[in-house]
Amino acid sequence: MSNNVELNQRPDPDALLVQIADYVDSTPIASAEAYNTARNCLMDTLGCGLLALRFPECTKHLGPLVPGTTVRHGARVPGTSHELDPVTAAFNIGCIIRWLDFNDTWLAAEWGHPSDNLGGILATADYLSRVAVAEGKPPLTMRDVLTAMIKAHEIQGVLALENSFNRVGLDHVLLVRVASTAVVTKMLGGNRDQIIDAVSQAWVDGCALRTYRHAPNAGSRKSWAAGDATSRAVRLAMITMKGEMGLPSVLSAPKWGYYDVLFNGNAFSVKQDFASYVMENVLFKISFPAEFHAQTAVEAAVTLHSQVKDRVDEIERIEITTHESAIRIISKEGELANPADRDHCLQYMVAVPLLYGNLVAEHYEDAFHHADPRIDALRQKMVIKEDPRYSAEYLEADKRSIANAIQIFFTDGSSTEQVAVEYPIGHRRRREEGIPVLEQKFRTNLATRFPRAQSEKIVALCSDQAALEKTPVHEFMSLFVIN
Repeated sequence: MSNNVELNQRPDPDALLVQIADYVDSTPIASAEAYNTARNCLMDTLGCGLLALRFPECTKHLGPLVPGTTVRHGARVPGTSHELDPVTAAFNIGCIIRWLDFNDTWLAAEWGHPSDNLGGILATADYLSRVAVAEGKPPLTMRDVLTAMIKAHEIQGVLALENSFNRVGLDHVLLVRVASTAVVTKMLGGNRDQIIDAVSQAWVDGCALRTYRHAPNAGSRKSWAAGDATSRAVRLAMITMKGEMGLPSVLSAPKWGYYDVLFNGNAFSVKQDFASYVMENVLFKISFPAEFHAQTAVEAAVTLHSQVKDRVDEIERIEITTHESAIRIISKEGELANPADRDHCLQYMVAVPLLYGNLVAEHYEDAFHHADPRIDALRQKMVIKEDPRYSAEYLEADKRSIANAIQIFFTDGSSTEQVAVEYPIGHRRRREEGIPVLEQKFRTNLATRFPRAQSEKIVALCSDQAALEKTPVHEFMSLFVIN
């Protein structure tokens, strides 16, 4: 008889669910560096979203699901006049944040963009604050937002250190859904057990395929996938707060759990406690809207521009020395079908700055690409090589380099020097150099949407750590409204 039945004994929650919940519910963040970096991350992430509003392919996704829908005390979408329910607002904010592939990055066994979580965090915080004020209660402050950002970064980033979802064909936005669900449940007033339940719901949703990030199917879904994930997180958190039960062995259940169904039967490896490591070490995309594995290649190409701009027709070959992850993700040949295809092509992201001395979001658009046949001609002359040291140091905890080198060879036998860049300007090792550039990037992005006086008011607040942290969320969000 026992062979024909399953033992229906509800287990204790999986250890990882408990670890995440304990961290979110009761672990204080004491790192001043983490809060300062979170402030810079907030500025940079919102600026990326504002810049994306210049692109119709992005803005067509924005607004309520049903046109004309209004929401009392709704969450605002920066740079727009939208006031939406927090689930839809999270999608909107997440969509604009990620659209141009210009927000922060985390690289390890898995990759991702931890600031994607800000979609759910900011939408929920604004909604809760507006409701609280309407009811005569204290609103959330931006300190609460920064704390949620630090913890969401940490959950996503630490899970990515040792666990490669991409190697089994799964997309990293899963980690956005898990991290956002945990912190949003806490923001909604959830206790430790409710956070466990909500996070179990995030895991049982399974995982999107990486199909939309890779040839021959790379496309614009990769630009709204994280918005979808953080939006789903808000929905799962709200469902849980209505009393929905969790699934305690969602990861470890034999046959039906995440490990057996989607991870080849392997349990996740988590070798360090959750603290503030990820926010402190996060990578900023400061200079170029390019997939992060190409950031240093673009910087090297910009350096070489002056040496090749008048000799483009004399180029015989271009040698790009890189690391294994770049080869696996963004090295591609053949026709590039759309902007999302181009901003995930190493060769394209090198060709453009060699020709123009810069790389901006408009360089991925169809009209630009089709107007200059030299881009594809240069792509065909590129040879991609792996340097084992680059690949090894990409994974070393005390380095986390993202190295690329470029050398140009001409038909007369001459060549440029090899230009190598091992750490991008957004790396922690280049923080002193990078933060002033990040701040200027924020000012430039603000200017695409707001008049000077409004932009200066936003910059002044965001530059003052103490003042920002004390600001009620609804007041902060009001600075970004367009009527």
